[in-house]
Amino acid sequence: MNSDDVVLRRAGRTDALGAADVWLRSFAAALPSVRRAHDDAEVRAWFPHVVVPRHETWVALVDNGVVGVLVLEGGELEQLYLEPSWRGRGLGDRFMALAKRRRPDGLSLWTFQVNEPARRFYERHGFLAVEHTDGSGNEEREPDVRYVWRPRHSG
Repeated sequence: MNSDDVVLRRAGRTDALGAADVWLRSFAAALPSVRRAHDDAEVRAWFPHVVVPRHETWVALVDNGVVGVLVLEGGELEQLYLEPSWRGRGLGDRFMALAKRRRPDGLSLWTFQVNEPARRFYERHGFLAVEHTDGSGNEEREPDVRYVWRPRHSG
């Protein structure tokens, strides 16, 4: 099965726990050295009460199960997490194309400096690193990097 078999749609309330579980598994797989600021129960409460109802949240579905989540808030790409088994199969590219269509004037995001695969992914999609921090401004206290994507306009 490839990413073309996956349905992308706006998340509803019934998708929130599946999205939270993808977030938890993806974070654990991609960022094993990063201290999480919130435990599993807090993350599972955050998705149905905050993320899905208050932010533009999209899910990737296979057989009605969530395998990816994208969260946009204004011009920020707040969350992009994939089920670990779906990494490298084109699903992130589909989510990125969706995010750029939804925010054609540009996007920005934060990722942890230690997350080299994510950094390569964003750079491959035209994002430029514009700020590096020591992590004192995030809950995890982990050094991070801010990326910005601006579309090229002809003319």
